[in-house]
Amino acid sequence: MKTRRIIQRKNSNQIYLDALQEKYSKILVVRLDLSYKKPFSNEVTLEEATKDLNRLLNNRRNNQTIFEHNIGYIVKKEFGLDRGLHLHALFFFNGQEKQKDSFTADQIGKYWNEKITKDKGTYYNCNRNKYPEHGIGMLIHTDKQKREYLDKAISYLCKDEQYIKAKSKERSVVRSTIPRNKSKYGRPRK
Repeated sequence: MKTRRIIQRKNSNQIYLDALQEKYSKILVVRLDLSYKKPFSNEVTLEEATKDLNRLLNNRRNNQTIFEHNIGYIVKKEFGLDRGLHLHALFFFNGQEKQKDSFTADQIGKYWNEKITKDKGTYYNCNRNKYPEHGIGMLIHTDKQKREYLDKAISYLCKDEQYIKAKSKERSVVRSTIPRNKSKYGRPRK
């Protein structure tokens, strides 16, 4: 049964994705699972993982090698008995400027491992899988089927299983801000 919080999270993220698609005709969708190697995975606290995530997100501005043309993200913090604290991350890039989804995911994952967690981290590149219904890779604004698959992936991020009850003002799902409306000038899309 879906709780009100799950429905609100899902609707909010779909509005966010609608706004990205309104502004960008092509979006490169990169999905990673970011976590910590054993034995660190059992020792990392929510505060430490949040600090690592914030450092990764804040460093996007200065690391144009990896994050050039990054237009947004959605990240879900979770806890699992076997993996400990881990993050499911979707990064969105302007698809007119960036095309290599698997390569970009590997770059982000290596950056997470080497620079953010100082070799305590690990990652899984979801873009290396060739599942037909995953909704990641290049999303063209006219591809309704792929958007439906991406909406399913976002629904997965909104679920409450393995949910972390965030302390104080921390959120289990974080997202970049909704982009401003596109200029009304120029040729309209068909």
